[in-house]
Amino acid sequence: MIRVRPADSIYHKNGGWFDARWHFSFDEFRDENWMGFGTMRVFNDDRLEPGAIWPMHPHRNVEGLTYVVEGTFRHQDNVGGGGVLPAGSVQRMTLGSGAYHSEQNGSETEPMRFIQVWIMPREKDLPPGVEQKAFTVADRTNLLLRAIAPERDGGSILVHGDGSMYICRLEAGNSVDHAFQPNYGGYLYALDGGPVTVKGSALSSGDAAVIADEGEITIEAAKTAELIMIEVRLRA
Repeated sequence: MIRVRPADSIYHKNGGWFDARWHFSFDEFRDENWMGFGTMRVFNDDRLEPGAIWPMHPHRNVEGLTYVVEGTFRHQDNVGGGGVLPAGSVQRMTLGSGAYHSEQNGSETEPMRFIQVWIMPREKDLPPGVEQKAFTVADRTNLLLRAIAPERDGGSILVHGDGSMYICRLEAGNSVDHAFQPNYGGYLYALDGGPVTVKGSALSSGDAAVIADEGEITIEAAKTAELIMIEVRLRA
């Protein structure tokens, strides 16, 4: 089953200093049809104006995954993390027993865009912590790069839950294949460009697709596209 979500059907929030697309119920947005997907609870596409700072705020018992799409991402927290990440970087923050953190635009002149995902952890009240890594455009060109995974997989960083983050720059005329484990599915999002097709379903910039009960998929690019896919366990 592949269910396409057109860009204009995804909740849009403009807060002045930020602009966001919240794919699942979050903050004041609530839709019983979109409360999450498998072990993923949140998928947000956030843009911050130059110099903007999301104030320090608390979370607990989620694995917060971040992918920096454009600009310079700056992170602060109260557990010893922090730093500046360029575009192409990923971060995992274990919020476990509770922590405060802040997402910030590290540039005073350029906008910044990042994807933030919450994966539900296998265990509650884990010690808070941060792991992050920068990847190049070449690292993700014409392949699904497994940047975050439940186990150390090549150069991936670790998440304490049943979910993986794949990033890809798929050039026009190219394709990538992906095989899902039993009881796993994917949430595919076209960050920019396209169209790409998945089993006859087309996605262009801003469109997403829920993929469930598919053993294997092929993603084909008619035009170059930047993609992200979150693979999750579907059922307990």
